Amino acid sequence: MVRILVLSFYYAPDLSAGSFRTSALVKTILKKNPGDVYIDVITTLPNRYKTFSEAALEYVKSDELEIHRIKLPPHKSGMRDQSKAFIKYFKNASSLAAKRDYDLVYATSSRLMTAVLGAWIASRKKTKLYLDIRDIFVDTINNILPRKFTFILKPFFSFIERWTVSKADKVNLVSEGFREYFKSRYPGQQLSFFTNGIDNEFLNIEDEQSKVVNIDSPIKVLYAGNMGEGQGLHIIIPKLAQKMHDRVQFLLIGDGGRKSELQFALAKAGCKNVELRQPVNREGLINAYLDADVLFLHLNDYDAFRKVLPSKIFEYAALAKPIWAGVSGYAAEFIYNEIDNAVVFPPCDPDEAVNVFENLKIIDKQRPAFIEKFSRKNIMNLMADDVLSII
Repeated sequence: MVRILVLSFYYAPDLSAGSFRTSALVKTILKKNPGDVYIDVITTLPNRYKTFSEAALEYVKSDELEIHRIKLPPHKSGMRDQSKAFIKYFKNASSLAAKRDYDLVYATSSRLMTAVLGAWIASRKKTKLYLDIRDIFVDTINNILPRKFTFILKPFFSFIERWTVSKADKVNLVSEGFREYFKSRYPGQQLSFFTNGIDNEFLNIEDEQSKVVNIDSPIKVLYAGNMGEGQGLHIIIPKLAQKMHDRVQFLLIGDGGRKSELQFALAKAGCKNVELRQPVNREGLINAYLDADVLFLHLNDYDAFRKVLPSKIFEYAALAKPIWAGVSGYAAEFIYNEIDNAVVFPPCDPDEAVNVFENLKIIDKQRPAFIEKFSRKNIMNLMADDVLSII
């Protein structure tokens, strides 16, 4: 029997792209290989948002799966709190993994350090390593941290990244936008490209009839997700809400490190057409999607984000709603090529956001070709085989 260690900081029922992705992959591997694979998942108790968490058991065991959820100290979205939380995860995961032998270590990582943990354990166990990279941390810190910190931290994390990637037998990248970065730095590394995808919960969801919006009433625009520096909502929403105060009603659902700044900016601008709500579970999220007229997406104006492909794009595109996106680089190219009835504007540019909004058709229209191409089930079927191929 093949024994696999899966490392993911987030796992179902936590709310994050990494959680949904890893949970789906584990289920797929076990379904495709009944009786031949045993998986140990080492993750954390739900902790993505301070204001929302789902109940989950710390330890779950079945005939072919064990899940260890590490309890973290209370933390917010700051770098210091996140570092403390990860250090606890690193120590506990290392201790748990030391008790077993594995044929393969799989680690999925957005902030690099879970990948480092995977490389560390795989090196000690002298076993195969598959990395799933969802962000380029070295690029990101260059944009979001003050220069006096990046001057010291970037060379350090560049070294850590190089060591980590060198230990991997294969690396998957969730965005084609990462290709050039990895090809130039790690020319001998085997790469795969399995994107995020559409979970089953978002498939075959339709209103009773195609929705035609009365454009004489305020158009309901929804954003659902993280509210951090990376999303830049505190920069774009107050100005955009002011410009469209008589046409659009914004509903923003989520939490994150910049939510308080967003609330302050909205109050300062006197915006009356923006409502903020706490994070909700997936059932509540789907209901909010169905009630919306337009789905909104935004990334901050950083060079690092020109390479990424936000997982939110897949949820949005599955739901037939018009999409209004402030993104650049690969994400903008992807939306233009793959998604009907979607418009793109440069990040943090409210004037151009208003201009492109006029090109949206405010109607619900299914996207069957997109759903077929990017269903999580189809992607995970292929990725499960790719993961096991290195053993």
